[in-house]
Amino acid sequence: MDRTKNDCPDCATPDVSRRHFLATSAVIAASGGLPLFATPKVTAATPTKTSPAETAVKALFDTLTSEQKKAVCFAWDYIDPQRGLLRTRVSNNWQITKPTITGGFYTKAQQTIVHDIFKGLINPEWYDRFQTQLKDDSGGKKWGETQSLAIFGEPGSEQFEFVLTGRHQTLRADGNTEKHVAFGGPIFYGHAAKAFTERSTHPGNVFWPQALAANGVYKMLDEKQQKRALVKDSPKEAAVGFRGAKITEAPGLPVKEMSADQKAEMQKVLQKLIEPFRAEDQEEALACLKTKGGIDGCVLSFYEDADVGADTVWDNWRLEGPSFVWYFRGDPHVHVWVNIADDAGVKTNAQG
Repeated sequence: MDRTKNDCPDCATPDVSRRHFLATSAVIAASGGLPLFATPKVTAATPTKTSPAETAVKALFDTLTSEQKKAVCFAWDYIDPQRGLLRTRVSNNWQITKPTITGGFYTKAQQTIVHDIFKGLINPEWYDRFQTQLKDDSGGKKWGETQSLAIFGEPGSEQFEFVLTGRHQTLRADGNTEKHVAFGGPIFYGHAAKAFTERSTHPGNVFWPQALAANGVYKMLDEKQQKRALVKDSPKEAAVGFRGAKITEAPGLPVKEMSADQKAEMQKVLQKLIEPFRAEDQEEALACLKTKGGIDGCVLSFYEDADVGADTVWDNWRLEGPSFVWYFRGDPHVHVWVNIADDAGVKTNAQG
């Protein structure tokens, strides 16, 4: 059920710091764009079954009772009667299973492990900002009170995936057992910092700086480029399927037509987009992007119909490649849909 804009159903351990530094330093080269400074060649490192988050998933699975497994564990290809292929589903506000993390279904030790999984999936520098988002979006509740999880397949085997969901959040850990996708599959993040309908400046929104960075690129465009980049209507909320070779038909400004300085700013935008997540996922996302032409293979679009405050700071915008979608929606508050693979044939079960 794709919904149009303004729909929001919710309102009606390795040396991680070093790895993050390497991912940040290599972003320009790995994404196939113009280098801003000399950087050594870095081989993209994907998550593995022994990454911190995946190791914690296995530890959690091993502590679950048979009754707990019955409630939250599923076959790899489980089809939910109402929601379809449950493992690949993504939405802006949903509970993948009924039990919340801290609602009494899990032991204190298990709750701690789940929290470790969560911490393993994000950039440590973003931990406090994610906590702010979770608190704001749950009416002041603590982490885990409104989130739920599911496990598909058997952790440690050749096919498994952990999915954590809640309002404005879908995160995954799969140890790269789903070979062709980044982040383990489509993810979602968002924030309604002060109110359902935020002011044009989105005060307190932890993700709004990403949009400001993209709008900085828009300001660098000449009049002809701006006219090309500005599109009348935003795509539907959950429209994050891949265009593949038809990316040439996508409305917006092809990045390959930008000047060198404009592309350099686009590289900075890309870095801001991937920054909240763990280094392995950053690197895998860039590797997937590179297989399809890097950022030069993408199209940048800003949407005229979603200008909160009529200030020409475009709240809805999108960076899209053949098998890359980063769809930022700031109207009426921030919703961000992410879907990245190295194969445009990968299907997504996205529902707004």
